Amino acid sequence: MNLSLRARATLSCLWMLTLAACGGPEKTTPGASDASGVTYENGVRALIAKRCATCHGSSSPTMAEFDKDKQRFKDKKMGPRYDTYENLMVVVNGSDTGAFMRRLDDGTATNDGKPGNMHTHLGGDDAERAANLALLKRWIGGWTLKRTADISAAERAAILAPRD
Repeated sequence: MNLSLRARATLSCLWMLTLAACGGPEKTTPGASDASGVTYENGVRALIAKRCATCHGSSSPTMAEFDKDKQRFKDKKMGPRYDTYENLMVVVNGSDTGAFMRRLDDGTATNDGKPGNMHTHLGGDDAERAANLALLKRWIGGWTLKRTADISAAERAAILAPRD
């Protein structure tokens, strides 16, 4: 495709404006809003309550309790608690980093293309699942499917997941 010098300059300019508008992930501290404006308090908490609380609500076990007897809790269709920011952070960027992302991922970044085992619970249809996944990805920032032992310090630092 041959583009004139003027067309290339225009495309270059548009590309630079797009990059500037999107920006990269900004460093935030827990409690500071990230560049996307999504925080646990202003979007994620309600989504978790609506889509996940049946199995991960306040009557569910803590991660420590769940780890002691996984099969019993799985048989009861109960997963670890996600009812508070602190409980959710265990599977986002804590002792089980990446577990949340692996289970909810849509499969586009996996070798086999299969979504995580809980992806279907993100919504009633494909559009709602995609929108909710996009919200969670904006909140987390450094979306990773890696396990705790395999994640680098830089990858861990890219996980933003602001509270407020």
